[in-house]
Amino acid sequence: MTEPRLSRDAATPLAPQLHDLFELYGAFVCRSLRYLGVREVDLDDMLQEVFLVVYQRLNDYQERGRTRAWLYSICTRVSLAHRRKLARHRENLTSDFDEAVQGPTQLTRVEDREALAFGNRLLAGLPPQQREVFVLYEVEDMTMAEIADALRCPIQTAYSRLHKARERILAEVERIAAEIDHV
Repeated sequence: MTEPRLSRDAATPLAPQLHDLFELYGAFVCRSLRYLGVREVDLDDMLQEVFLVVYQRLNDYQERGRTRAWLYSICTRVSLAHRRKLARHRENLTSDFDEAVQGPTQLTRVEDREALAFGNRLLAGLPPQQREVFVLYEVEDMTMAEIADALRCPIQTAYSRLHKARERILAEVERIAAEIDHV
């Protein structure tokens, strides 16, 4: 499916455009919300909230060929509002359980869970701005121009954050490997 043409024409119904956007970018929005700290239990509600904002703002969207950046910026604002709401209710924002990754064998499930936990630990060790750029570039495969647009920062700042994030992750992996070698 190709990217839908987002029309500002009042005669074009919004529902088909919204459906197309959801089909193309629903999984991206879910992943983005997870990276932004939304708990699994709240994910469906926040996904709906993001696309409600999209529906409300679709006529105002100035198409610049950067739909993912626009969606990510909405995800950022929705997740921030959600965290603030949770903080007011004094709910714990961290998950107390490990989410199992489905695999064909028990060993594969354990390995996958350990790898996911290790990756999450590495990402958690990054400052939020570096983590955002790293995930959007390395995992979501967004261009640096899209990332800079989504985060509303200069492109060189985004490149700098990515470089620093890579350095920190590499240093942490080397530190852990050295510890394992000494055991």
